[in-house]
Amino acid sequence: MKRKRFSDEQIIGILKEADAGAVVLDLCRKHGMSSATFYAWKAKYGGLELSEAKRLRALEDENARLKRLLADAMLDNAGL
Repeated sequence: MKRKRFSDEQIIGILKEADAGAVVLDLCRKHGMSSATFYAWKAKYGGLELSEAKRLRALEDENARLKRLLADAMLDNAGL
């Protein structure tokens, strides 16, 4: 599983810095990330507040868990 380097709070904070007028390349250099990561975050979290981002993360985790359960059930059915 991929390791998460930045928390939801940090991601929202970085995006708010950019909205306040900071230069994207300077932000990326300051926080040690690529500009592609910044724009991926902007596409995913742009305009969200912290509570909404946490809810989104929780829904994604639940969806992944349900997909694993479905895959396990399908494997069991195929074995029968």
